[in-house]
Amino acid sequence: MSELTVYLAGEIHSDWRERIVAGAREAGLDIAFSAPVTSHDNSDDCGVAILGDEADGFWKDHKGAKLNAIRTRTLIDKADVVVVRFGDKYKQWNAAFDAGYAAALGKALIVMHDPALTHPLKEVDGAALAVAETPGQIVEILRYVLTGDLPGRPAIGRAAE
Repeated sequence: MSELTVYLAGEIHSDWRERIVAGAREAGLDIAFSAPVTSHDNSDDCGVAILGDEADGFWKDHKGAKLNAIRTRTLIDKADVVVVRFGDKYKQWNAAFDAGYAAALGKALIVMHDPALTHPLKEVDGAALAVAETPGQIVEILRYVLTGDLPGRPAIGRAAE
């Protein structure tokens, strides 16, 4: 299989994205990654920075949410696989939207979260094709998807693709 396009959605307060990208590069996987804007300030201010100031916080947030939705939907539409990370510290409304949108489009959805969130995320997990706990597991899933190889086992012979 040639290049895979993977969108990394969800929690922005840890280095999980960087760990997945580094692991995929280290494994030599042909993957193009995309992600939302992970700077709170840029994400929050994009609407007013581009379309003009708003006196009311509601309209500022509305503009920003709409522009972020254009970005998110475009990148999810282009993705082969969508990985959504749910963190435990903050309400993850954006992550839930991304997971639902990807599932509605029939995208291959992988959800990643700590085991303590299994019950509250049971419906989201139910829409996913895989539920992982670590970035390393995500890398191994992506390796398997691209190569059919499993960790700790010799590479398999493949028919020409």
